[in-house]
Amino acid sequence: MKNFSKFIGNMAKIVTKIVEVFQWVGSGLMLVATVCALVNPDWVGYFIGYDAKECCGADLSVYGFEIQAAVTNGQIDMTALFLFGIGATLILALMAMIFRNLHLIIKKSEGTTPFQPDNVRMFREIGIFSIAVPVVGFVMSVIARIFIGVEVAEISNSFEGFVIGIVVLCITQFFAHGIELEKDVDGLL
Repeated sequence: MKNFSKFIGNMAKIVTKIVEVFQWVGSGLMLVATVCALVNPDWVGYFIGYDAKECCGADLSVYGFEIQAAVTNGQIDMTALFLFGIGATLILALMAMIFRNLHLIIKKSEGTTPFQPDNVRMFREIGIFSIAVPVVGFVMSVIARIFIGVEVAEISNSFEGFVIGIVVLCITQFFAHGIELEKDVDGLL
């Protein structure tokens, strides 16, 4: 049973690091696409070359933040791509930070108690980052509605990260209490 727990811990460390790296790469690529959409929209339009019916548009989506951008002459509306790129870059960076903290918590808790002040801080950050993801999506949705127009782009946002963030912040309190209890027990021994 102990070997199985160690195996699960090692797999969790590997998976969280891999997902973190993918999130950073995605964030970087979105930043490059966003800058390119601003600097040279023709090049980006040619590079993407979206082949879709103009009536349907292009669905751009990341972690619940979604913009359905208009497609004209086979090209995505660059304003929609630019605004989506800003939101996606921020959201992917926040998700990378969540997985970074998960990786560090697992790594730091190996062979010792998980009730450590750094773990509590990192759990709290995970909660804050989880709440920030839908907030960034909502703010970018409002900005997109202002610049693109409600009738041109369909925009939606998911608030599941908000609920998860609240739950993680509540669990953080249990870990903080666990630290206090360990200190009390250590003082008695």
